Amino acid sequence: MAKERIAYVCENCGQESAKWIGKCPACGQWNTFKEIKVGPTPAPAIGKGSLGGSISAKSRDAAKVLRLRDISAKDDPRIDMHDQELNRVLGGGLVPGSIVLLGGEPGIGKSTLSLQTVLQMPDRRVLYVSGEESAHQLKMRAERLLASSNSESLDSLMILCSNSLEEVFEQIKEVQPELVVIDSIQTIATEDVESSAGSIAQVRECASALLRFAKSSSVPVILIGHITKEGSLAGPKILEHIVDAVIQFEGDQHYMYRILRSIKNRFGSTSELGIYEMQQTGLRQVSNPSELLLTEDHDGLSGVAISSAIEGVRPFLVETQALVSSAAYGTPQRSATGFDQRRLNMLLAVLEKRVGFKLMQKDVFLNIAGGLRVTDMAMDLSVIAAVLSSNVDTPIESGWCMAGEVGLSGEVRPVNRIEQRIAEAEKLGFSDIIIPKYNMQGFDHRKFKIQVHPVRKVEEALRALFG
Repeated sequence: MAKERIAYVCENCGQESAKWIGKCPACGQWNTFKEIKVGPTPAPAIGKGSLGGSISAKSRDAAKVLRLRDISAKDDPRIDMHDQELNRVLGGGLVPGSIVLLGGEPGIGKSTLSLQTVLQMPDRRVLYVSGEESAHQLKMRAERLLASSNSESLDSLMILCSNSLEEVFEQIKEVQPELVVIDSIQTIATEDVESSAGSIAQVRECASALLRFAKSSSVPVILIGHITKEGSLAGPKILEHIVDAVIQFEGDQHYMYRILRSIKNRFGSTSELGIYEMQQTGLRQVSNPSELLLTEDHDGLSGVAISSAIEGVRPFLVETQALVSSAAYGTPQRSATGFDQRRLNMLLAVLEKRVGFKLMQKDVFLNIAGGLRVTDMAMDLSVIAAVLSSNVDTPIESGWCMAGEVGLSGEVRPVNRIEQRIAEAEKLGFSDIIIPKYNMQGFDHRKFKIQVHPVRKVEEALRALFG
């Protein structure tokens, strides 16, 4: 009998080594190598039993060289998840045979989102594997969610409470599901690896086995994963390389909304965004995020500017809040929530150098209202406007919004999809919008009722706002 060997795997990038190394040669991180036991033979494709043997044999028969021109390029029809937000983030629906990793902080609503989604799919047989909750707990949650779901799904949804990968595959062979949900991958363990559930070896082997099952049977698998205190998905980094899509459920437990963001997607864009509102009966899809992200009334309040931003293909208006005050201590503070800290420092330097406002001895605090994290460069103009509004304690008139990227020389650079931004502002009742002058080329702004103010420099934008 072959002897087991010891290997070391980097938690950050999945790099393997025969001995422990202080610094990973692949990613450069320190003290990330963890010891794992490697068996004499690789883990079976599906676990023990006839199912694994049959699928492994099928995979061996199908493994042959094909010419590129002989391969069909026709896409398989995607599975409708009956959730517009989730479909958008996935790229139009769930691809058959794909494996999706859903991550998020504890208590953010990962299990609620997964259970609510499969309850809305009564036309498909779904196997929900729970390694964390009992069947009674799942039934209580399902009854709470059924107020907004289809009660017929109680017949098509099958629950399995188990932590054994072998038991999971035995039940898959018996019930022949069309979709498998694993909650969570850190609680599933296989007998072929001598370590506890959640270890690097267990997570890697279980995820690899589920991947082989999904690709060979065309049954999609959704894995729910935990995240670490640093905010990254728990387990080896190789787990993110194995799966086809990584989507992260974000939000603050003290707020009522949740954000579904795509980090990796082999079948769609990674810039898509889904927004939900947490309610007593589950998660409600937010079709118009602008109304959720804007406060009801900010008339007469300084340090507030509205920006027309785009995440993915969705335009929405975001409220930018800034507070500028005299530094109480020796070193001025610069703090940004929901916005890039380094970009804030750059914009403050532009405001001081190009516009002439001295902020060297001022504390500057920036916040994107609602806890949203925005990466759109068109937010630059609203950040500068909000900072200046707070500095001079003069509110921006209600009905004004803006969109524009600010360069180092103080110019307002053009942004993409300007017509969508203007249309979103007009739909929500705004009367004026400031846009880069270069964006005036190529479209007729007269078809909009909203007043468009093109500007070339930051000074022109501030002059239009404050006179």
